[in-house]
Amino acid sequence: MTMYAIHFLFSFISTVAFGIITNIPKRSLLATGLTGAIGWMVYWLLRQNAHGLGFSNFVAAIAIGCLSIFFSRRLKMPMIIFNIPSLVPLVPGGPAYQAIRELVLGDSAKSWNNLKIVIMTAGAIAAGFMITSLVETLVFKFNTHIKKASQK
Repeated sequence: MTMYAIHFLFSFISTVAFGIITNIPKRSLLATGLTGAIGWMVYWLLRQNAHGLGFSNFVAAIAIGCLSIFFSRRLKMPMIIFNIPSLVPLVPGGPAYQAIRELVLGDSAKSWNNLKIVIMTAGAIAAGFMITSLVETLVFKFNTHIKKASQK
């Protein structure tokens, strides 16, 4: 139980800190922190249950996207205010650093392995956001169609 709290707390703090650095509105910091922390918990729990790196990042990105849509509508703010800081816990900064470091040191095999991790993680996050955006668009069009049909 303590590990859950530690992971939640530190992902919340890192998300809020990045939100402060990027100067997002103060009234969105709590929602942004919750979005980032929940996204990280989804990722971490899936990784703990032996799911792959790509799948875990994909599902976490979908969770972040859904929460960003929810909070953007509730607080009447652009979705990107919640998306960008919430991605901080998922960004593969360590493997990207290792890939460049190993490339500079001349070990191209290790560099390539770390680069594959970076590409897979970034692709999974982008795919998760793309799916979330697509579903949101379809739901919006469906609701608009229903409203127009009920007015006739």
